[in-house]
Amino acid sequence: MTEADWVANRDEAVPEDVERLLVTAPEWFGRPESNAEYIDDARTMETWTVRDDDGRVVGVTLVVHHFPQTSEIHFTVVDRSAHGQGVGSELIRAIVDDLRRRGVDMLMVKTLGASCPDPNYARTRNFYETMGFIPLEEIDLWGADTPCLIMAKPLT
Repeated sequence: MTEADWVANRDEAVPEDVERLLVTAPEWFGRPESNAEYIDDARTMETWTVRDDDGRVVGVTLVVHHFPQTSEIHFTVVDRSAHGQGVGSELIRAIVDDLRRRGVDMLMVKTLGASCPDPNYARTRNFYETMGFIPLEEIDLWGADTPCLIMAKPLT
């Protein structure tokens, strides 16, 4: 499929797909305890998916709504075979469009901060910046060895 062909939709819970997709991207998802939490979260959180022509899930984003004005991308995973093909971009575009219709003002995401040099997370930060997110603050939320960068995208 080409980038223009992907379509993201709000979907039912897909924890089995999340588990399958996590295995395809160990550079980002190499901590078994975190992966178990993501799979568990995928049972209850608002779920957005992109599926291929055969209906197989190739990307998942979980969204949390903290307040009527603010929402958060809790987690995103895209099948390794679909990296760089627009799956993640389509997920963000569809979620942003939906949140704007709901009257949400701000979308945020947390990712590994730049003070921990990791080429994979440098790509992640670049992706979010390309999608219009700006870095707000790097904090010690996940421990000293795992700096958390909070990024936000204004929706209004």
